[in-house]
Amino acid sequence: MACRSLRHRGEEVLGAVRLAHMPDVPWLEGIPLLHPWANRLGAFRYGDVDLTGSPELYLEEHGLPLHGLRSAVTGWEVTASEPRRLVAARTFTRMKEFPFEHRLEVAAELTDFTLTLTTTLTATGDRPVPVAFGYHPFLRLPGVPRENWRITLPVGDRLLVDERLIPTGERAAAGDLDGPLGERTFDDGFTYDGLRGPFVLEGGGRRIEVAFEAGYGYAQVFAPAVADVVCYEPMTAPADALRHAPVTVAPGASYLARFSVSVSSTPDGV
Repeated sequence: MACRSLRHRGEEVLGAVRLAHMPDVPWLEGIPLLHPWANRLGAFRYGDVDLTGSPELYLEEHGLPLHGLRSAVTGWEVTASEPRRLVAARTFTRMKEFPFEHRLEVAAELTDFTLTLTTTLTATGDRPVPVAFGYHPFLRLPGVPRENWRITLPVGDRLLVDERLIPTGERAAAGDLDGPLGERTFDDGFTYDGLRGPFVLEGGGRRIEVAFEAGYGYAQVFAPAVADVVCYEPMTAPADALRHAPVTVAPGASYLARFSVSVSSTPDGV
């Protein structure tokens, strides 16, 4: 369940990143789902789970587990298919790397200007299920130089990290980060400030908005130097949350999270 293309005025607004040290990963383009956790874990153990040596892992530049499990992207079943609505689900049994039985359902709904993704996690076993999934939208403004991109970040606190980009537990006010992207780069976690409206990427007569509508209290902002993309990543939990008392869903209960991507022309557009 990954969105591979989203076009506006006939042009692709989703991008991609190519990283030499990660040649075989499925989450470097489009809008991929990151499950059962988003971003980094600070070690190969959380709770009573030992990840050491697992072939299921993606490893990032520091050798840490990143963006969930390889098998989580396969095995999905389409449960509803309509011209502007697609629903798929996957049942997860007690995997060694995530021994919490649950069902995940993703509904993708499209209007003339907006794609909405609703994700529902239901605990189907006898153990509470940690909630730490997220998405990684790779956004771009086709034909517009990066220095002319303008960003709006409705964030509250920056999550302070160590040299491995693992949150330390400390926070600091993010301040005003709105304005031209220019040569700035980001790979930062934040708390989401829902009172300030959506995340925005704008320029060249086009405006892309990412609205965290329900269930996403955190955001990872990623704008690397190696590609002209900006990612406003909706996250149900901060990085490394599985090792630090994550939010859980009780057996039989569900957790719903929703975000949308809207694309429109601005007055200087065509």
